[in-house]
Amino acid sequence: MQQRRAVRARVHKFDATGEISAGPDSLAGEEPLEIRLNGEQFAVTMRTPGSDVEHVAGYLLSEAIITTMDDIEEIDFSAGLAPDGSRNYNVARVRLRPGIWSAEAAPARSVYTSSSCGICGTAAIDAVTKTSAYPLIPASFPVDLDEEFRFPSLISAARIGELPDRLREGQNVFDKTGGVHAAALFAVGEDPNAEPELLVTREDVGRHNAVDKVIGWAMSHNGIGLPLSRTVLQVSARASFELVQKSAMAGIPMMSAVSAPSALAVDHGKSVGVSVIGFNRRGRFNAYSYPERIA
Repeated sequence: MQQRRAVRARVHKFDATGEISAGPDSLAGEEPLEIRLNGEQFAVTMRTPGSDVEHVAGYLLSEAIITTMDDIEEIDFSAGLAPDGSRNYNVARVRLRPGIWSAEAAPARSVYTSSSCGICGTAAIDAVTKTSAYPLIPASFPVDLDEEFRFPSLISAARIGELPDRLREGQNVFDKTGGVHAAALFAVGEDPNAEPELLVTREDVGRHNAVDKVIGWAMSHNGIGLPLSRTVLQVSARASFELVQKSAMAGIPMMSAVSAPSALAVDHGKSVGVSVIGFNRRGRFNAYSYPERIA
């Protein structure tokens, strides 16, 4: 599996002087992952192979199919075979606990989700926004985007500014290929000024896939579990709507990105209680929702 994350290739390199050289290079792996639920085809997503059990679990949580690993009875990859007959792990047959999901009750989906989009496979606009089983805002609070709910401090500004560098240290596939996104989950303690514990880092050609893998790891890791109410999610990409939604689905109260957020991501963060951090670079960042979580 490791060699499929970074695939060797031969390239011709050109420079402005006209000099041409040939040599080896490494490319980010990208292969389809077909997910079948209780025998029914559910989705095909393009991803970098690796951490596929985590990916499937995180993806199903983000789609509001499951709320815990206990909802999954089995994930079987034996149906995914390469042309030479070897197992390629590109088909995940998922058997869910009875009563969790049925094809008749589920929203219609298109078959294909590209590596650049986490919600392209959702057919209906109403199905884009999912309801989290781990709400960050009390149900009794009347949500108003112009009046923010007050949250206690979670982490200091100085520690938030350190997160991109700590994420970068774990981007091994990016070092080889320069072609993958990354996500890391940090646990925070009672002291906002204490150094957060790096729990897990995952890389993928799709930024949403990297987040699914991180969340799936937390779902399946003993002693972690959901909701992830004392964590911060750091991503290498922009803060898009689907990443904020995935954070909310896992009960992650803060998501930090090295690049810009979209307007919809900020609005969704306000409505579901996620503190959205953008442009987190070199110790500076912008807080777009619920800045009171920053000590």
